[in-house]
Amino acid sequence: MSLAMMLPMSAFALAASISPGPVNLVCLSSGTRYPLSKGLVFVTGATLGFVALFIAVGLGLYSLLAVVPGLQEALRWAGVAFLLYLSARLARDDGRLPEGGSHQAPGFMTGALMQWLNPKAWLASASGIGAYTSGSDPQQVIIFALLYLPICWLSLGSWVYAGAFLRRYVHRPAVLAAVNRTLAVLLAASCVYLLIG
Repeated sequence: MSLAMMLPMSAFALAASISPGPVNLVCLSSGTRYPLSKGLVFVTGATLGFVALFIAVGLGLYSLLAVVPGLQEALRWAGVAFLLYLSARLARDDGRLPEGGSHQAPGFMTGALMQWLNPKAWLASASGIGAYTSGSDPQQVIIFALLYLPICWLSLGSWVYAGAFLRRYVHRPAVLAAVNRTLAVLLAASCVYLLIG
């Protein structure tokens, strides 16, 4: 595969990874609430979960949604339930930072699972694969996934760092609680996209 093809793939991966979505909002919230290391564990899970989804979609999983009745609808409702659960946790947050780390920070498996329930991840996978690879060449899918890996991790990590920046300059629990409640509303609002999409 030529460099001329890898550059647009990388640009697509950056645009899809860094643009706001449910996973990015959880990254931002993790940065405001937990130590950076906890947020980056979530980022690693989300990145590897996305890359696994990307490869699976590239190898034909997306066509399974059209063949198996009700699978797409079940995925949609599971995504809504999971996002509402996460937004409820954010809304209940009082803005007080946990001492000595956190026992409730979203972890690796939460990040990985969230990508499989995230319509933005499915759409990015299907549209990227459709635009930049031929369905008959799995090597192109793997190369694209390998390009996505560092780009996705750095993009999501930047959201965690943005949250940490907010936390460093906003020391009042009431302000952090307001930020988390705003993020909770945005996360819950993203469910509308799931329901009408």
